[in-house]
Amino acid sequence: MAGLLALSRTIDRINEFIGRWVSWLILLAILVSAGNAVIRKAFDISSNAWLELQWYLFGAAFMLAAAYTLKQNDHIRIDIVYGMFSRRLQHWIDLFGHVFFLMPFVVLMVIYFVPYVSLSFHSGEMSTNAGGLIVWPAKAILLAGFFLLALQGVSEIIKKIAIMRGAMDDPNPFVSAHDQAKLEAEALAEEAKALSGEVRS
Repeated sequence: MAGLLALSRTIDRINEFIGRWVSWLILLAILVSAGNAVIRKAFDISSNAWLELQWYLFGAAFMLAAAYTLKQNDHIRIDIVYGMFSRRLQHWIDLFGHVFFLMPFVVLMVIYFVPYVSLSFHSGEMSTNAGGLIVWPAKAILLAGFFLLALQGVSEIIKKIAIMRGAMDDPNPFVSAHDQAKLEAEALAEEAKALSGEVRS
């Protein structure tokens, strides 16, 4: 189990590093979008390449951060019923979902995207829009995103098994929506109190 947990920690570190850095792509996409809008309005100049670059940047941020989001346990889930179960049963539900839903899907997507990206790369596929960008980098981002998600899926499965065997502590203890809202309200109240103290001083 120690070797598997070491593998899980390595995957987590890789996806955390990538997830934190690709968040900057959102800022870059905003700057490209704003710059494109200003140039178009001020000089009546525009290009499909700039529009497509925005899509590429946003797509890269979304796809490459998906594994990091899974690691942080921040993917959207409907926990109306989930929250009623014991934490051990929740771990079994998560493990079942990872093994029988997440992993088959991401592995299938990786298998599908390898020839899809390869064909696009070797053919030098270009955008069908006038002045558009080459297409294979966008397709490669999809492949990379699903590959990282598959790796993180392996890490999550290892961690779930380790938690249920008592080999590690739960890194993401379950907090219901009601308790989460309460914690956020308390944090905001503390922040407001600190700000009002600074204003008075």
